[in-house]
Amino acid sequence: MPIGILNNISSLAAENQLAITNSSLQSVLFQLSSGSRINTGADDAAGLAIANGLGANISALTQSARNANDGVGSLQVADGALAQVTTLLNRAITLATESATGTVSNPQRTALNAEYTAIQAEIDRIGSNTNYNGGQVFTGNATSIYISDSSGTTTQASNFISVTTGTLTSSGLLGGAATATLALNGLPAAADAVTIAGKTYTFVAALTQATPNQVLIDTSGATTADKLANTLANLAAAVNGGQGSGTVYSNSTVANANTAASVSGNSVNFTATAAGLAVIAGGGTLASSVGTGTAEAFLNGATFLGGSASNLSTATAAQAALASINAAIQSIAGLRGTIGASINRLQSASTVISNQVQNLTAAQNGIIAADIPLAVATLTKYSILEQTGISSLAQANQQQQLVLKLLQ
Repeated sequence: MPIGILNNISSLAAENQLAITNSSLQSVLFQLSSGSRINTGADDAAGLAIANGLGANISALTQSARNANDGVGSLQVADGALAQVTTLLNRAITLATESATGTVSNPQRTALNAEYTAIQAEIDRIGSNTNYNGGQVFTGNATSIYISDSSGTTTQASNFISVTTGTLTSSGLLGGAATATLALNGLPAAADAVTIAGKTYTFVAALTQATPNQVLIDTSGATTADKLANTLANLAAAVNGGQGSGTVYSNSTVANANTAASVSGNSVNFTATAAGLAVIAGGGTLASSVGTGTAEAFLNGATFLGGSASNLSTATAAQAALASINAAIQSIAGLRGTIGASINRLQSASTVISNQVQNLTAAQNGIIAADIPLAVATLTKYSILEQTGISSLAQANQQQQLVLKLLQ
């Protein structure tokens, strides 16, 4: 290479190499100061995308664990309230047993009934005033606990754990029955409709899967009586959310929350559920009517007949109340069992989520965390290279001055 003064190629080469070394040194310093191997998208674009996706999963799962724990808290509040209701019902058993005996006078039964009434009032108070985070605990609406890692859609059933505690009222536990009876004097016609406890059911010759609450008119029976019996079974199945006679109610699998149905001869009997009794106790009625058709008729004027609430005013009433109280105790025990199973499921879900968070965090750490020993070794390497590069650049700049020797 000729010696000249127009360009100092050695100096340019040393300067370029020094810039490369300085950039690498800065990158290592960023890693050591942040602890992260990836500080910009240029460091590892694919790794950054994967790490950010894992970070979103970790954030969603961490909150999902909190959601599950909140659900456990709500159910534990419900379980504690139901434990107190069981204590009240045990006292009611004592009062009813005492009132049922013949050695107690009616004036004494009045005192017993007063305490029994107070127990009913306290059950109502517990049912309406037990809250969690500002929301009522005992409600007929399902509480859905959302658990997800942020992938998929929010409508996936697997992303939810739903729990229904149901309403809690003294009338629902201890009140008398509320019933309605629909009688048919022949096969209904297609498009005939009946409204039962607020839900309309339509008789059809063929089921349409996209249309809910349809009742298939049976045509397979050997006689008209058989066809009517099967059709009534289909109606009861639609109300109860189960299978009908010879068909599966894939479009009516949701049971009527306010009533249950059973077939008796050419009639279908409807009995209010605890939720339905709660409607009645609140001053409402379970409306039922015949929308169209002449074969159908409600025997009690299309309204549910509500029985009177149980009491201990007489020995006979107390004996009847005993059966209601025992049934109520069993109902509360079953509900507490359901709540306990849901608590166990939520706690199990929380445990699984915690394990997922641990493993995803480890995976994310493997992608973005800086290898400190390697970074320190690299820092030493580039620190030395930077020093030698500066020295080389100084030497290259001095080389041009050698030309002056030729002019002396």
